Amino acid sequence: MNDQNFLKENNARQLWHPMGHPAEAQANPPKIITKAQGTKITDIDGHEVVDAVGGLWCVNLGYSNDPIKDAISSQLQELPYYSAFAGTSNPPAIEAGFKVQEFFAEDGIERVFFTSGGSDSVETCLRLARQYHRLRGEPNRTKFFSLKKGYHGTHFGGASVNGNNRFRVNYEPLLAGCFHLPAPYPYRNPFNETDPAKLAQLIAQAFEDEIDFQGAGSIAALIMEPILGAGGVIVPHASFMPMMRDICDRHGILLISDEVITGFGRTGDWSGARHWGVKPDMMCTAKGITSGYFPVGAALISGKVAEVFETAGPDGGIYHGYTYSAHPVGAAAVSACLDETVRLDTKTNAAARGTQLYEGVLALAKKHAIIGDVRGGHGLMTGIELVSNREAKTPMDMDTMKRVHQTAYEAGAMVRLGAHNVLMSPPLTITEAEVDVILSALDAGFSAA
Repeated sequence: MNDQNFLKENNARQLWHPMGHPAEAQANPPKIITKAQGTKITDIDGHEVVDAVGGLWCVNLGYSNDPIKDAISSQLQELPYYSAFAGTSNPPAIEAGFKVQEFFAEDGIERVFFTSGGSDSVETCLRLARQYHRLRGEPNRTKFFSLKKGYHGTHFGGASVNGNNRFRVNYEPLLAGCFHLPAPYPYRNPFNETDPAKLAQLIAQAFEDEIDFQGAGSIAALIMEPILGAGGVIVPHASFMPMMRDICDRHGILLISDEVITGFGRTGDWSGARHWGVKPDMMCTAKGITSGYFPVGAALISGKVAEVFETAGPDGGIYHGYTYSAHPVGAAAVSACLDETVRLDTKTNAAARGTQLYEGVLALAKKHAIIGDVRGGHGLMTGIELVSNREAKTPMDMDTMKRVHQTAYEAGAMVRLGAHNVLMSPPLTITEAEVDVILSALDAGFSAA
C-alpha cells in the first residue's frame, strides 16, 4: 500500500478531503506528504519545503520531538485506552489535567474538560455556558454573540457562531439565537474606519446596542478569538478585548476565549487573552496542546464558572462528553508536550521569529503591488491579503492565488490559502534561516503572479 503508483492513482479517489470540493481534488490531486523532520515536510516526489503552515496552526514543536513520541509509545504499551466517563479515570489524564490547569492558572483557569479537538472544545464551552445560566436561575440566557470573520470549528454550534459564510450556508438552518458583530478589521469593515482604536470602540458600541435590543437576560456568552486566525490573522486594537470583557461583565454575559490557535505560545505569550490582559470565563483549546501529535482538545473553566457547577444540585451534572475525552495516550502526549513547550520556551522564539516574518512581509509589500494588507506582528501568525487593484482593494482571483501558492511551494515553502489571504503559522521552533526561506519563496510566488 506504500507503492508510489498506487498512492498517486488513488489520491482523492476514495478519500474525501476536508475544506474542499471533491471534484476539484480529483481534477487536481492534493500533494501527498510522506515524511517530516524539524520544520520541514517532504512530498512523495522527494521535494522538501519549510512548513509555513505548521500542519494546520498546530505543530508548534516541529515534527521531530522525541519526548512526545516516546510518551505516546510508552502509554500504548501500558494502557492504550480506557473511558474517563464518570466512575473511571487513568493516571495520564489526572497528570495532564493538573498540568494544563497549572499552565493556564494565570488566566484564572481552575478546571479542565478534555475533548478530541478544537471543534469539540467550542461545542463544550457553548453547552456549558447555557447550563451555567440555568444553574444560576436564568434559563432564558441562550443566545450567543461572536465576530464576523471569526472561526470556531465545524460542529453545528461552532458553525452557528462562525463568522464566515463558507462554513454556514450549505448547512443552514443552524443553531438559532446566534448573532454576529463586525470584525476588528481595519482593512475592510462596514464603518469604513481605518483607525484600529476607533474601530474597536464602534464594535463595542454595536455590541451594547445589540444587548439593549436583544435584552441582556437572553444572552449566554460572547465567543471570540483574541486574534482572528483562519479569518485572515486579524489583530484587534489592544483596547478591544478588554472592552468586550467589561461589557460582558456589566451585563452578566460569559466571555469565551477561543484559544484553539492562539494558545500555547503562538502569539508570543502562553494564551492570546493574556496578551491583552484579559481573564476569560472559559477557554477553548486544542492544536498546540499536543503539537498535533495526537487529537486532543480541552475546554478550560474559570473558578467563577466552576463554583456554580460544583455547588449545584443534581442539575449540575455534566451530561456531555466524548468517547475519547481524557484518552490515556492523548493525555500522555499532553503532559509531554507541555513539558517540552516550557523547556523550549517557545513563546520567546515565536515572538522573535514572528517579528522577523512580519517585517519581512512588510518589506515585500513595498515591492509587490498585489499585496493589499499585511497583518501579524504578534507571534508566529501572519496574514497577507492579495488584491488585483490596491486602490480599489479588489480581492485577488483564485487562479492567481493558486499560482502564488504553487510557485512558493516550488521555491521552498508550504503556505496556506484562505480565500484571498495567504496565511502562515509555522512551528514555534523555526529558525531565523528558515524564516528567510519562507520570505524568499513568497517573493517568488508574488513575482510569478
